[in-house]
Amino acid sequence: MTYEYTPKGVCSRKMIVEIQDGILTDLKVVGGCNGNLQGISSLVKGMPVDEVIKRLDGIQCGNKGTSCPDQLAQGLKAFLEKNAG
Repeated sequence: MTYEYTPKGVCSRKMIVEIQDGILTDLKVVGGCNGNLQGISSLVKGMPVDEVIKRLDGIQCGNKGTSCPDQLAQGLKAFLEKNAG
């Protein structure tokens, strides 16, 4: 299943996530720090969605109060809420 999330308060503009059976199978990010986001994408591929949320939730970038990793966690939480039950 493909899910698109629009991050808030960060440089990236869109996150496109592929999820199959609770596993994040692909992540593409539009905008943001390309190298860092490619690295994050590579690291989270194959990881359970709950584990990605656990590891990335609350990470901050400077004084923004959020970050691209945190926004990925927020997007995945929204995905889980939308697809619960």
